[in-house]
Amino acid sequence: MVMILNMILMVFIVMGGAWVFSSKRKHLLATLLSLEFIMLGLFLMLFTALNLYPQDLYFSLIFLTFSVCEGALGLSILVSMIRTHGNDFFQTFSVLQC
Repeated sequence: MVMILNMILMVFIVMGGAWVFSSKRKHLLATLLSLEFIMLGLFLMLFTALNLYPQDLYFSLIFLTFSVCEGALGLSILVSMIRTHGNDFFQTFSVLQC
């Protein structure tokens, strides 16, 4: 019973992150935070599912490594965008600018 409630909570976390990602598209920082929230929910789901098989827990470590790399890449894009344009609004960002 507790396992089912945990899975429902984790699905709620992922769906909430996806909702924020799709609704808050003006700021790059808000989209990056929602992506990290989705990754946290997916990591908890993966860890809970693989906890039944102790020899397969290294897959959760690999997933966590990839999510950290994704976060570092997103922050570097955010920093370079703020340095070149002054803010993180997508409306002021144009692909045609050099």
